[in-house]
Amino acid sequence: MNATVASRPAVPRTIPALLRAGGGPSRALLAPGCSPLSYHALRAEVGRLARDMRAAGIGPHDRVAIVLPNGPEMAIAFLAVTSCAVAAPLNPAYRAPEFAFYLNDLQAKAIITLRGQGSAAISSIQPGTVHLVLDGSPGSLRLTANGPSLAPAESRAPHPRSPDVGDEALVLHTSGTTARPKIVPLTHRNLAESACNIAETLRLAPGDRCLNIMPLFHIHGLVGALLSSLAAGASVVCTPGFDAFRFLSQLSEFRPTWYTGVPTMHQLILQRASQAPDRPGPSLRFIRSSSAPLPPSVFRQLEQTFGTPVVEAYGMTEASHQIACNPLPPGERKPGSVGKPAGVEVAVASPAGLLEPGQRGEVVIKGNSVTSGYEGDPEINSNAFFGGWFRTGDEGYFDDEGYLFLAGRLKEIINRGGEKIAPREVDEVLLRYPGVAQAVTFAIPERRLGEEVAAAVVAVQGAIVDERDLRRFASEHLAPFKVPKKIVFVSEIPKGPTGKVQRIGLAELLGLGNHLGPMSSKARKRPV
Repeated sequence: MNATVASRPAVPRTIPALLRAGGGPSRALLAPGCSPLSYHALRAEVGRLARDMRAAGIGPHDRVAIVLPNGPEMAIAFLAVTSCAVAAPLNPAYRAPEFAFYLNDLQAKAIITLRGQGSAAISSIQPGTVHLVLDGSPGSLRLTANGPSLAPAESRAPHPRSPDVGDEALVLHTSGTTARPKIVPLTHRNLAESACNIAETLRLAPGDRCLNIMPLFHIHGLVGALLSSLAAGASVVCTPGFDAFRFLSQLSEFRPTWYTGVPTMHQLILQRASQAPDRPGPSLRFIRSSSAPLPPSVFRQLEQTFGTPVVEAYGMTEASHQIACNPLPPGERKPGSVGKPAGVEVAVASPAGLLEPGQRGEVVIKGNSVTSGYEGDPEINSNAFFGGWFRTGDEGYFDDEGYLFLAGRLKEIINRGGEKIAPREVDEVLLRYPGVAQAVTFAIPERRLGEEVAAAVVAVQGAIVDERDLRRFASEHLAPFKVPKKIVFVSEIPKGPTGKVQRIGLAELLGLGNHLGPMSSKARKRPV
């Protein structure tokens, strides 16, 4: 089963073209404590910073690491870098050894930090790397080189050339939970195509306003919130980052028509909303969820709490974010499904070929927003593609109506003595138990079976949840082999920097790596 979205005419093919197509005097960027920035002002700011970079010797194929906190400065710097070079945004919370690894791995020619910030990144700068310091406030930002530039003054061009559609625009690393992080290069065509796909799927218009709570060093925030809004001539509220305690007041202040987040954010928002009797009046046209599976119970609570449709989308870095999405009304939204293909071709495959609806296999994709391959490792790329299709590593199936359902990451599937268990299925049962706020199922080592089922649970504030009662409840809804052998109650589930829960490695983080006894090296291997 696969589906294709028809191509649309006159899609901007680069990020500068996408920005030029936006509104003029209308608002583009807003932020707490800042004056709104119009499209005219944003384009002028981006052009000025691009000239500053060119004056510092930065060329169109040079990689520029951006180490800035979330906010309008980060959004503007990203747009400026992609207009004249290659953006490589990094998590500002990294430690010095992490910055040293990423800067070396990226072969960054320059790094941008905010005046007075970024000491860990600055301490990791190697000789020959240009350090650019961002000064000022949105509307009057400038970049100055802290040290020698790369090019002699006579060779500096005052106006950087416009990028071509096939030029590299953005490089990001995969999470690296199971191996060394891989570099994903994305072109202007990839990003512009994905941004326009998202804008079309969500029916974004100039009157829309996104409250961005996602980090702008991640594909979800960069494309799912920022570029998709600019592609529609709409506006974006650039918050300092997600803060559940400020979220409701931000809804009141900025009156956004939508926001996008990961399930853990939605769950924290619901907890805060339940404690706030005076919630903001309706302004949201819809709520979007992506980057991790949204439990159906959270889907229903969001719709009930905010009185607006919730659409779950499916994306990944290698696809420049969006792959599939549930349609907005009057289309049917299916809780538990990531919707229909949205801008790319999607199929489900086995080693023997493409599968029919109802058959479970690996989700594979292809299209203009999909990367052409990882950087620097032919062997990894030969395994990453399947007859022209990119292998996502996700297991799923299509129903008869063309909706895609995901069972989980193939590497996250728990193999209990040959019985394959999708962690998401167990999550959804545990979340139905009264008093459970969050639940994440994962594998722990077991001497005889290879792996056993475990779960980390966060209880609703003030609730008391008994492990035996919860396991008994699970046994009423799951086959015995799927019921967690161990349930750990925690105040907070460890998450990655973007708010996503990473099941792989969770056993070690929670001290359960040898919970059921030491294993021999032979027993540690998963049964086939």
